[in-house]
Amino acid sequence: MGYNSDFTMVGKWFLLVVFFVFCGLVPQIGQTGDSEERIVYVLPVAGDVEPAMASYLERAVNEVGTDPGSIIVLELDTFGGRVDSALKIVSTMTGVNGPQTIAFVKNKAISAGALIALSCNKLVMRPHTTIGDCAPISFSQEGAQMLGEKFQSPLRAKFRALARRNGYPVSLAESMVSARLEIYEIKMADQTLYLDADELAGLEKEEREKIISQKIVVAKDELLTMDDVEALALGFSKVTASSIPEMLAQLKINQYRLVRLEPSWSEAFARFLTTIAPILMVIGMAALYAEFKAPGFGVPGLVGIVCLALVFGNQYIVGLADYSELVLILLGLVLLGFEVFVIPGFGLAGVAGFICIGLGMILSFQDFVVPDPTLPWQQDILIANLVKVLGSFAVAFTVTLIFMAYFLPRLGKLVDGPYLSTTLAEAHADSYEALEVKVGDQGTASTFLRPSGKAKFGKRNIDVITEGDFIELGSRVVILEIKGSRVIVAREKL
Repeated sequence: MGYNSDFTMVGKWFLLVVFFVFCGLVPQIGQTGDSEERIVYVLPVAGDVEPAMASYLERAVNEVGTDPGSIIVLELDTFGGRVDSALKIVSTMTGVNGPQTIAFVKNKAISAGALIALSCNKLVMRPHTTIGDCAPISFSQEGAQMLGEKFQSPLRAKFRALARRNGYPVSLAESMVSARLEIYEIKMADQTLYLDADELAGLEKEEREKIISQKIVVAKDELLTMDDVEALALGFSKVTASSIPEMLAQLKINQYRLVRLEPSWSEAFARFLTTIAPILMVIGMAALYAEFKAPGFGVPGLVGIVCLALVFGNQYIVGLADYSELVLILLGLVLLGFEVFVIPGFGLAGVAGFICIGLGMILSFQDFVVPDPTLPWQQDILIANLVKVLGSFAVAFTVTLIFMAYFLPRLGKLVDGPYLSTTLAEAHADSYEALEVKVGDQGTASTFLRPSGKAKFGKRNIDVITEGDFIELGSRVVILEIKGSRVIVAREKL
C-alpha cells in the first residue's frame, strides 16, 4: 500500500510539472508564429495595358504560388489600354488562391487601370494620386468618343462583381463606367449608403424615414474619378501611404521581406516588339514580295521570314497566338515557295499563300476567332487588327513596286565606287554595239524576268532587266533603253 501511494504521488507531481511546462510553451509557440517573416511581392504595372503586360502578371502570380502568408502588391501607374488585356489581368488577380492582394496606386490608375485596381482585395493610394474614369472610348477623326450602352453594360457588370467581391461601394464603382448615373450619399443613423437615382426612388417608406441627410456625390453626365482623399472617404482606399513600407506599417504588417518581380528581358523585349509589329510586318511582306521579282531564294526571302517570325513569336509568347495560326502562316510560306520554285508566275498559289499568311497574322493578334456579341470590344479589336495587317500588306506591296520600278533600274547610278579611275568612256565601241543589239529589237525571255533575267535576241542570249514588271519565260519582249551594259526591256505589245 505504501509503495502504491508513493507511486501515485510521483505520478501526480509528474503530470503537474508537464502541465506547467506546456502552459509556459504555448505563449512562446504563438509568439513564434506571429514573428514569422512574410514575403511581400511587388509587381509593377506601368504603361499601356496590353497583352505582354497580362502575360507578365500571369507568370509572376504563378511564381508567387499559393502561400497564404505572402502578399501580392500591384504597383499601379497606368492610363489604361486594351480591354481584353485588362480583363485577362482581372481574371489572373481574382484567381489568386492564398496570398492577399493589394493595389497600390503609385501615380494613377485610370480606365483599365481602375478595373485592375478593384480586382485586388485592398486598395491603397499615395497622396495626390487618382483613380477612376473607365468609360470605354474609341478614336475617330473627331477625336476620342465615348462608346454607348452596348459597351458600357458588360463593363458595369464586371465592376459590380469586383465591388461586391472586395467590399467596395457598388454604385460608385459603376459610376466609373457610365456617365448617365447620378449617385447619392445617403446617411442614416447606423450606416451610409451610396445609391443611384433609381435605387433611391425604390427605397421602402421605413427606410426613407431613417434618412438623416442626402447629397449628390457623382452628378449626372460625370464619371467618377477620385483622388486619394476622396477614395478614402468614399470607402475605396483603406489607407493613404507615401510608400509601400509605410502602407505595410499602417496595415499592421511588420515582419516582412520585399521582393520585386520585374518583367524578364524576354517580356520587356516582347513589349518592344508589340510597338514595332506593324513595321516588322511591312518589312517582312515587302521582302517576301520582292522574292517574286528576283530569281532564286536569297536575302529578301530570309529577311521576310525572320521579320514575320519575330511578330508571330512575340504573339505566341504573350499568349494570343497558337498552333492553328502557326499552321496557317507555314502553309502560306509553303504556297509561296511552291509558286517561286515549282510553278513560277504570280498565280493562284501565290495569292493563296499571302491570304494564309495574312489570316494567320490577324488571328495571332487576338485571343478569339469570331467576335463574341456579348463582348462588343472584340469587334473593335478585330477591325483594328484587320487594318493593321492589311495596311501593312498594302504599304509593303506599294513600296516594293516603287522600288522595283524606279529605284532598282537606277541603282547603278546611285551607288558610288570604289572603282578604278580608268573608264571605257572614250572606247571606240559602245557596250550595246558589243552586244550587237539596239533599242527596238525584239526577242524572247529565255528565263523568268523578276525583274532581271536573260532574253534571246537573234543568236545572242544577254542579261536584261524590266522596269519592275514580272515577265514569264517564253514571252516576247522589246528593248526600251540601253544604258551602258544595262539593257532594259518590256513585254512586247500585241
